[in-house]
Amino acid sequence: MTTTIGFDVYGTLIDTAGVTEALRQFAGKRTVQFSNLWREKQLEYSFRRALMQNYVHFGFCTRFALDYTCTALGVDIPDQDKEELLAGYKVLPPFADAAESLPVLKDQGFRLFAFSNGKPEDVASLLEHSGISNYFEDVISTDEIKSFKPNPAVYAHFLRRTGATGREAWLISGNPFDVIGAVSAGMRAAWVKRSAEAIFDPWEIEPTITIGSLAELADGIRKN
Repeated sequence: MTTTIGFDVYGTLIDTAGVTEALRQFAGKRTVQFSNLWREKQLEYSFRRALMQNYVHFGFCTRFALDYTCTALGVDIPDQDKEELLAGYKVLPPFADAAESLPVLKDQGFRLFAFSNGKPEDVASLLEHSGISNYFEDVISTDEIKSFKPNPAVYAHFLRRTGATGREAWLISGNPFDVIGAVSAGMRAAWVKRSAEAIFDPWEIEPTITIGSLAELADGIRKN
């Protein structure tokens, strides 16, 4: 059977470091702290929204998390600059290994999909801007069922949309919670560990494979 691959987008295919650099003029020496807290609250808000079944699209979670982080750290960012920071998420570059590996994976016959919490149109625009959109059969968004990862319904939605079974479908992500969610829902999953300092959550669920680069993905899939 043809292997179906769902790629997480932000932080897996797309490098969000550009937004971090844009924060430096406001957060200064606390830029890394600001960026980390913003990301933590962004995900926390999406988790809480999914559990509460009180959905708003991911852009709202990102904006509310930015507002929280400014208040928590006492960093004043004017509204116009906040809008520019948020707009920056739509023009980020791909990781080098993504740009290099996606055409190889497609040529080798894998079915490739972008699979994201982001709105479909936002993700499609981002992939187009980054020059990697042509490698994907489609963009699949959690917005289509008004929930967020790692709700098991999200991974079931991916399987329905792609017409794949869990055995032949892989989730590729740099986010441990996403990998755990996919494996828990019956898919296989690769954790992209680009940093030696990255830690996988100590759960009873492990990634099917762990890779340091997307260049290792094809071989890893074939061996499993």
